[in-house]
Amino acid sequence: MAHDLANVLGGVGPLLFYLVVWALVFAGTALFVGVFIPFITGDSLLFAAGLLTGTHSELSIWVLAIGVGVAAVLGDQVGFWLGRRFGRPYLTRRGGRWVQAGVRRAERFYELFGWWSVVISRYIPWGRVFIPPIAGISAMRYWRFLSANIVGALSWGVLITVIGYFAAVNPSVRPVAYIVAGVVIAASIVAGIRAWVLDRKSRRREAEETAPAGG
Repeated sequence: MAHDLANVLGGVGPLLFYLVVWALVFAGTALFVGVFIPFITGDSLLFAAGLLTGTHSELSIWVLAIGVGVAAVLGDQVGFWLGRRFGRPYLTRRGGRWVQAGVRRAERFYELFGWWSVVISRYIPWGRVFIPPIAGISAMRYWRFLSANIVGALSWGVLITVIGYFAAVNPSVRPVAYIVAGVVIAASIVAGIRAWVLDRKSRRREAEETAPAGG
């Protein structure tokens, strides 16, 4: 990923490099690209972009990181409004059994965590794509969604990008940067597993409550 971004930088210069990274982050959620190629629009992209910024003096980490956060916020906004405008059929049309499984998982995740699901989902590949439109479909109040969207998208975008940058520029903090990156990735995995476990428990409880009593 870092090598590919270096080629982009060498071919287009700093401004277009920023725009390419921001466009990929935006498209990951707004255009559903993250469903099919999450590694190009998610954590790997941000970490690689931060690494590359740390090795090229013409790039600014704060321009990159803040732009990433804004692009992430805007991408989620598009997803939210598409969900609110077109409803559940918007997600049904996405097609594919594994995509629909992700939709159902995200719906349950939203039911369980509400406001926090929008924040946490930024760190979960399937969550960051499906939660915004589901919040819109579920008629979540816009200002409530916006606050969670800003917290999640900005923390995700700035944190991972800056970690990549410090992993490149400061050898003394490089091990710490990699550890923090590992913790972030591990936390996203744990959040996904927790959502899956809670989902299974909830489904089992619902099945027990609706099952006919034994004779």
